[in-house]
Amino acid sequence: MFSCHRTALAGSALVLLIAAAVALPASARRQQTPIYRGGVELVHAGVVVTDRQGRLVSDLTAEDFIILEDGVEQQVQYFAAGAGPGPELHLGLLLDVSESMIKDIEFTRAAAIKFLNGLREALDITVVDFDAEVRSTRFVQADFARLVERIRRQKVQGFTALYDAIGLYLDSAAAQDGRTIMILYTDGTDTRSALRFPELMDLLKASDVTVYAIGALEHQSSTGRAEARMRLSQIADVTAGQAFFPLALSDLTKTYAQLVAEVRAQYTLGYASGNTARDGRWRAVEVKVRRADVRVRARRGYYAPSR
Repeated sequence: MFSCHRTALAGSALVLLIAAAVALPASARRQQTPIYRGGVELVHAGVVVTDRQGRLVSDLTAEDFIILEDGVEQQVQYFAAGAGPGPELHLGLLLDVSESMIKDIEFTRAAAIKFLNGLREALDITVVDFDAEVRSTRFVQADFARLVERIRRQKVQGFTALYDAIGLYLDSAAAQDGRTIMILYTDGTDTRSALRFPELMDLLKASDVTVYAIGALEHQSSTGRAEARMRLSQIADVTAGQAFFPLALSDLTKTYAQLVAEVRAQYTLGYASGNTARDGRWRAVEVKVRRADVRVRARRGYYAPSR
């Protein structure tokens, strides 16, 4: 994820003061008003590094990373490894409970509960369940039993407002400081949203949420399965997340383990951009590692503050 934050320096410590300030397309959602409170403005990046076999690399230091903004190298001024102290973790859990999920709802419930049990270090969890309507509730970890009960009570009905559900979560997550991870369980179809797919992609590009999609595609036609796989992959890829397509409940153990491990292995980097213009423009960012045998996954840029 990339987000532009204003951060105060206290000795060698960096204290996060504001939420992401991103310029969003007016056609897709209302303009956010960034709030700045003095200090040094930092761009934050969430980064996942793997070796050529796809295994997570978790032993890197700040000196191992190179960040380029519009081709110009930037100095890393904040660094946190996933397993160590770092930004607070906020989870978003989006559950498709529309009628098209009737054959997969047990799969979805089991997957969601299994995942949440593996990331109990999250500060809070926002549950968004959706059919033709979208409903959202935020739980703290002390309310975990209530959260599980809500998931188990869900009944399938109606059409699918998938894109509206994601847009609602992105709007609420914009006010949260720290890392925001969204887990989406769906069959990938949308039959009701006011938000169009290109508009959703603009919102995802402008946000600093990392999306992991778990597609329940077993009961779709071959054509529907291919389209849903493509859409869910695009939704995850633009945020530097991943899409998973387990074919059965038994496959969830591997998927769940991989997902939890990746969330915990994510690095957070911060730098003060050398470009001080407040023009709201897109800035291309590339993160590299000083090793030849690794692959880096990070967002490809961010929108500069507009004022």
